[in-house]
Amino acid sequence: MHVALQHWQLHLEGAQSLKDRRSVLQRLKAALRRECNASVAETGETEQWQRAEISCAVVGSDRTVVEGILRAADRLVASADGARVIDTEVTWL
Repeated sequence: MHVALQHWQLHLEGAQSLKDRRSVLQRLKAALRRECNASVAETGETEQWQRAEISCAVVGSDRTVVEGILRAADRLVASADGARVIDTEVTWL
């Protein structure tokens, strides 16, 4: 079994309130769940309007499949409206 966690540090360019922030993050988390079938959570930077950290977990029996899902998730986050990736990190468990 292969387990990977991917974390993204994001800058939310247009967020002027917590409502704007929540809107961007909810759309992004829903897209990751729908498109990548990954578990997703907001894991940090919860107090700032224009910063966020989200993480996703992927589990699979084949490492290449898990890597493919992580690449797809990374592309999806990179192309998200209203969010710019500052940093990303992958951890294998």
